[in-house]
Amino acid sequence: MNMNLTAQQLEIRDLLREKDAILLAHYYQRGEIQDIADILGDSLALSMEAARTEARVLVFAGVHFMAESASILSPDKTVLLPKPDAGCPLADTIAPEALLAAKQDHPRTAVVTYINSSAAIKALSDVCCTSANAVKIVNSLKDAEEILMIPDGNLARYVSGKTDRKIIPWGGSCPIHDRLAAAEVLAMKAKHPRAVFAAHPECRPEVLALADYVGSTTGIIRYAGQDSVTEMLVGTEQGVLHQLRKQNPGKTFIPASEQMLCEDMKRITLMDIRDSLREMKHVVKVPDEVRIPAKRALDRMLSLS
Repeated sequence: MNMNLTAQQLEIRDLLREKDAILLAHYYQRGEIQDIADILGDSLALSMEAARTEARVLVFAGVHFMAESASILSPDKTVLLPKPDAGCPLADTIAPEALLAAKQDHPRTAVVTYINSSAAIKALSDVCCTSANAVKIVNSLKDAEEILMIPDGNLARYVSGKTDRKIIPWGGSCPIHDRLAAAEVLAMKAKHPRAVFAAHPECRPEVLALADYVGSTTGIIRYAGQDSVTEMLVGTEQGVLHQLRKQNPGKTFIPASEQMLCEDMKRITLMDIRDSLREMKHVVKVPDEVRIPAKRALDRMLSLS
């Protein structure tokens, strides 16, 4: 961990020790939060760490569905979301009633739910997935005649292209990734002809077709570490640039679009984390009637990851 911390960062670290807590942060969080996290990662890594940590308190620097997942996997722990209004527009594109109707329309389908979804949606699902393991999860469902992938249609179409399964995509999308247009990528490629282009599978198919690498946030970071990569156009939320530059000094990383900025991921500040820990406020707790079926879907994913 960086030893050149500010007074506020040091205070948070002291509070974490005092409360027997750990700070989990997503790569899309503010850089000053990433720098003091106990666990830093993408949705898959954070889910796995939330399930196995021995800390009494989990402070989630992320968005609401991530804190819910931590509560689902660790019901005996206190889960704090320092900014309770940090939501996910993608998760909001599907409601339980709509999913129940889709399941009635497709009775032989297996429901694969992207982790970017509410606990209530996970509870109605057969298995969860992340962008890092979606292809593997879909390929594991040998007995399913067809697969309903929710809520991100772009991820579903990407997975469909990587498998021979019949996949029904939901109509949702991440507005941050979906707003990246192929024309914008082509213009950036022309401006930076030596740069490779790495994209997240939540981007549109025509954008992914232009990519030298398609993968999860962690996958993009690993790809950037290759010796052959010296300059990269980054097709995902700009928060990942902090780690890319930190881990790869001397390399050049350029956002594919200045518009790829998630306001929800940036809602949490150091002050929010400090205050949440001081007062043990903004607890996220999933009730058992939702938690237990949702945990089955998450456990099935983790067993395959």
